[in-house]
Amino acid sequence: MKRLFSTPKKSDPAKHDYGAALEEMNAGQTELAPGLRNLYSPQVTTLRTRIRDVADILAERELLNAEQVEQLRQERRQNGLPLEQLLSRYDITPEQILDAKAKLYGYPFRRITPDDVDKKAFVKLDIKYILTNHLLPIAMTDKTLTVGSCDPANVFAIDDVKRQTGMAVDVVVCLEEDIEKVCDELDETKFNYNLDEFVSDLDDIELVQDSDDDIEDLEKSAGESPVIKFVNYLLSNALHEGASDIHIEPKEKNTKIRYRIDGVLFETMQAPAKMHPAIVSRLKIMSNLDISERRVPQDGKIAVIMGGRGVDLRVSVLPTSHGEKVVIRLLDSKSIMIGLDKMGMAPRVLDALREEIARPHGILLVTGPTGSGKSTTLYSALAQMDSVTMNVSTVEDPVEYNLEFCNQVQVNEKAGLTFSGALRSLLRQDPDIIMIGEIRDSETGRIAVQAALTGHLVLSTLHTNDAPSSVSRLVNIGLEPYLIAASLNGILAQRLVRRLCSNCKEPFTAPENLRKYLDIGQIEPHELLVGKGCDQCRNTGYAGRCGIHELLIVDDSFREIINTDSSVNSMRRAFRQSGWPSLFEDGLNKVKCGITSIEEVLRVTAAEGLDPAAFSHNACTEEVL
Repeated sequence: MKRLFSTPKKSDPAKHDYGAALEEMNAGQTELAPGLRNLYSPQVTTLRTRIRDVADILAERELLNAEQVEQLRQERRQNGLPLEQLLSRYDITPEQILDAKAKLYGYPFRRITPDDVDKKAFVKLDIKYILTNHLLPIAMTDKTLTVGSCDPANVFAIDDVKRQTGMAVDVVVCLEEDIEKVCDELDETKFNYNLDEFVSDLDDIELVQDSDDDIEDLEKSAGESPVIKFVNYLLSNALHEGASDIHIEPKEKNTKIRYRIDGVLFETMQAPAKMHPAIVSRLKIMSNLDISERRVPQDGKIAVIMGGRGVDLRVSVLPTSHGEKVVIRLLDSKSIMIGLDKMGMAPRVLDALREEIARPHGILLVTGPTGSGKSTTLYSALAQMDSVTMNVSTVEDPVEYNLEFCNQVQVNEKAGLTFSGALRSLLRQDPDIIMIGEIRDSETGRIAVQAALTGHLVLSTLHTNDAPSSVSRLVNIGLEPYLIAASLNGILAQRLVRRLCSNCKEPFTAPENLRKYLDIGQIEPHELLVGKGCDQCRNTGYAGRCGIHELLIVDDSFREIINTDSSVNSMRRAFRQSGWPSLFEDGLNKVKCGITSIEEVLRVTAAEGLDPAAFSHNACTEEVL
């Protein structure tokens, strides 16, 4: 009897590869027809190969256990939510999640700050494009652009960057908040205020100044929106321009605004004279000063957030003939901790200074006028101390920068806490290293010497023109020469000179009146560079500053001279014989290397009338950093 039903024969794999089709279905790549599903429907899990994900990496790093990983995957299957969203309920930071995601895609992970970003790379992409796609240009070479991304899976955006720039793209993974902070600081468009509109708005505000009872009018005008915007612009623009001080100066017909940039004042704008009281009152309100008092000087502080970081402002108000002049010092912690190796010291000077700050006891002085970078040098030296195993303490007036690695004492003479009183108490606090803001009188000097002679390392500043004259200054304030000789280890004198703008500097042949100075440094006239001026340097030819230094190491021969003849001439003669470069000679070294100009060195050093024969040519041929 002929079979009505027969067992189907095995299908030819070449014609019907059901297994491959089912694997594609399990991988989510295709959907089988209903008829095929009826013929053969094994369990999906038997053929699926699970892809490695972020949870696996977090488990390897012991941030998740096996039970938590299984629970996460089950919730993702049930709810369809992204794994990153489900991880938010666990004790795992966004940084740890993104770091794991970076490893998953084979990219490095790093935190990005504005200092890490090359501005030439940053402008390769529009700021709106960067914020929309979260792709931050960080650095570039001739053919490769490095971008930071908080979404490494977005390969389409990365390909778009390649198309826009015509460059190969390297990717590093970073946090979205880092991208936003960098854009907030480097975004040039937010500083494009319409100053004419500001001034016209200020002009529209009426202010009565004839009455003695105009405090309410001042408070009202200081709170007007145009005044607030104008003051906010002054502060944010000053930080953006790299200014260290803002001068608000009342004149007969207007108010002059000047910024100090790289040690030099530049006039930036003017405001209506009648609005000067409102601007000053706004600043007084911000710094908690008395707006009704206009006859005596006042000092205050303002703590603000600008560019995503905290900045302290020190406000000084001084009555003048046309009104109150205001000077605002911008204290940006970003600019103070730059490291000793980035100050432009010659290698020989840098090595010797590091040896001095590594000594167990003695006094190291940093000298120079106001604004010469003394505090930066001392803070950078303190940053190299082992604050974990040693007690590092400071006595300052005022405490300008808050440091995490040391204990800082604020002098308050009104409350009876003077330099000397704070130092006496500090010596009972078991210190290893003490920084004194300034040795300004005999009592402070004696306590510093006592601390140095009893096993403490003391760092301090002194206002003198050069290193050799510091010894005479200590004698003049009342310290005995034998105490100075026994406690003093070294003296570093320094100045700040402006750097030539790297964008517009070009060769320059020196005129005849500069030849005698070039002979001292063995510089050929045609070797000089000059900044011709461009948009990047405000047409000054200079951008940024660099230190020039003079280091006097107090050895046995200097101690003998201090004990016998501590006059300025005697100390300077001994210093020249020591072979260390003077301030002027170190400046010539930087001129020869194309870092600064001979005019800048002459501006900050007393080189006029000096005899070239008095200088050591060996000291003028040293390489600089």
